[in-house]
Amino acid sequence: MVCVIRDVQDEDLPAVLRITNHAIAHTDALWISTPFTLEQRQKWVSDRLAQGFPVFVAVSENGDVCGYASYGAFRAFEGYAKTIEHSVYVDVEHQGRGLGRMLLARLIDHARQAGFHVMVAGITAGNEASVTLHRQFGFQNSGILPQVGRKGGRWLDLLFMTLCLEAVFEPEKDIPWPFLPFP
Repeated sequence: MVCVIRDVQDEDLPAVLRITNHAIAHTDALWISTPFTLEQRQKWVSDRLAQGFPVFVAVSENGDVCGYASYGAFRAFEGYAKTIEHSVYVDVEHQGRGLGRMLLARLIDHARQAGFHVMVAGITAGNEASVTLHRQFGFQNSGILPQVGRKGGRWLDLLFMTLCLEAVFEPEKDIPWPFLPFP
């Protein structure tokens, strides 16, 4: 599939909303059960952009928004100013075609150019597709927070994966998966 990754535009917001709400309704990627409104997604995008953070969309050759990605502050305190947390969502009909890789690559490149030090991924433990995607870019397992969230009547574990943006990933030299930094 041929797609272009570009900055989000106002006309992309209904597709961003549709992709988000599908993830809410059908996956454990977002630990909420109430769908967003268009106004909430507009505010989210405008807040991200106002804070200097990107929101990218993957657009097919026929103009369909097939996915989106963004990053924002990891924590509000100044000690975390060089650490960001990101999200990548691909429309269910376009998954498995490399769009997640394209979006994540764009986020990583943008974050490096912006001078950030670490990128964090918060992934529902057991989401092997997301774990595999992040491992391809050199993200390391940085710990699991057991049963910190609930959705659909189930307790969920949160896996943190991190990428040092100032380091070059060399799989043959890096610690093999699964890396468990705690004794």
